[in-house]
Amino acid sequence: MYAIGVDIGGTKIAAGVVDEDGVILAKAKRKTAARDAEEIDRAVADLYTELSAQYEVGALGVAAAGFIGSDRSTALFGANIAWRDYPLRERIAALVADDVRIVVENDANAAGWAEFQFGAGRDVDDMLMLTVGTGLGGALVVGGRLVRGAWGVAAEVGHLRVVPQGHQCGCGLHGCWEQYASGSALVREARAAASAYPSRATRLLELADGRADKVSGPSVTLAAKEGDPLSVELLAELGRWIGEGSASVAALLDPALVVIGGGVGAAGDLLLEPARAAFLGQLSGRGFRPEARIELAATGNDAGIVGAADLARL
Repeated sequence: MYAIGVDIGGTKIAAGVVDEDGVILAKAKRKTAARDAEEIDRAVADLYTELSAQYEVGALGVAAAGFIGSDRSTALFGANIAWRDYPLRERIAALVADDVRIVVENDANAAGWAEFQFGAGRDVDDMLMLTVGTGLGGALVVGGRLVRGAWGVAAEVGHLRVVPQGHQCGCGLHGCWEQYASGSALVREARAAASAYPSRATRLLELADGRADKVSGPSVTLAAKEGDPLSVELLAELGRWIGEGSASVAALLDPALVVIGGGVGAAGDLLLEPARAAFLGQLSGRGFRPEARIELAATGNDAGIVGAADLARL
């Protein structure tokens, strides 16, 4: 059975027809009207209509950034989208003419499920997925099952407190893991370093037209791949935070695999090696227990589409 997966992001809504092997057969997209929930509903319904005209579709999975209730229907809260206890599935269903099964999932959960079913996690039953982007999202698979929690908002690992009274987070708390292990954290530290130590940040400043406040995450990765010492250090520090935080999660859940997704994955071993070293350095009982692997995600930017579609079939 074909299913359509829709990934609602802060700037775009991407959709695709996905077969049972996780292969995307057709894709389409729309812009996200982040402050207009009803317009988002219409865009999702429009994407479904466009794609289902070409394929026989039995399910529609919607991956959404935010807190999704355990009913797999309600968007409890969206930090960047106008959802507050919003009946997302009901509103989309009212606009879709077909009698199709509709399921709403958290976007990180959808991406994690795609990795578990079709990507780096295919050979394990217990896995932690980290989506390292503007923030830090997470997904947990335990015993082959996606962990959603009592109210649907499990695996918000980005909001584990790792530094008491640390950097303020967008959630309102201080010291959350995502303030140290995210693309935003990398950019913050890179810009601060470029401003404070311009003689060490020559390459980063060249890539940013001489402006420290324009340094970007991709430019740090590019400079690091060229061998720029400061950029290598910045990625190593990001990797350290990822690895140490993952060790804390491992103390609770003992995953066989930690998968790192998101744009920072472009750094490859410049990020992975420090993450692995930090993970092992902070792993409780090291030497007396098997150690989780840390690998890059395999399904790329389409993970939300693939995971949402597959989960809608279940």
